[in-house]
Amino acid sequence: GTQLGLHTLDSNYLSDEDGISPLAVPADGDPRPRGEFIPYTDKPIRWHTDGYYNPPQRTVRAVILHCVQRAAEGGENRLLDHDLAYIHLRDQNPDYVRALMAPDVMTIPAREEADGVARPDQPGTVFSVDGGHLHMRYTARTKSIVWKQDAATVEALAALERLLASDFPFILRGRMEPGMGLVCNNVLHDRSGFSNTPERNRLLYRARYYERVTSLAAISQ
Repeated sequence: GTQLGLHTLDSNYLSDEDGISPLAVPADGDPRPRGEFIPYTDKPIRWHTDGYYNPPQRTVRAVILHCVQRAAEGGENRLLDHDLAYIHLRDQNPDYVRALMAPDVMTIPAREEADGVARPDQPGTVFSVDGGHLHMRYTARTKSIVWKQDAATVEALAALERLLASDFPFILRGRMEPGMGLVCNNVLHDRSGFSNTPERNRLLYRARYYERVTSLAAISQ
């Protein structure tokens, strides 16, 4: 990460002490409630960008994944550069991207726990300009998400959903094998469901950063 200009990890209470998250179905007796969250299960995950529920000061701009072990079956990913999604929508109808750049188009509702509100409502954009770069904040999930209900937003979301369900040639598909990794500036991605065996127990390490990848020289070395 350091070689790529990535320094500040987005740590959370489900990550390890080093700020990196082991994405795996938790073993019995795991002291953290990881199994309550879909990335730590064998269920499919719909299209999203990482950290869409974070406040602006914790914007996730880059992600590194490292595969230690793949599942016995399933666990494939699809990925789409959000710049290409933006261009596609803009070329269809510029009003789509205008709607998705509204500051209140997508709200993550407050999360309430036994001791009160742990996180207030988090409204924000889908597309935004962040330090001169396009940034996307999105989830296709239907729970714990509130969308603006004007006609422009409804039409824009429908167009984005059609794109993500299509055979758009720039949607990449693949399954990481042990030793493989992914470096990206938090592009759109999903994950199919999977099944483990004792010999094939899926484990990926995920590091999320507040910086973007700024140095590509290290990749070619």
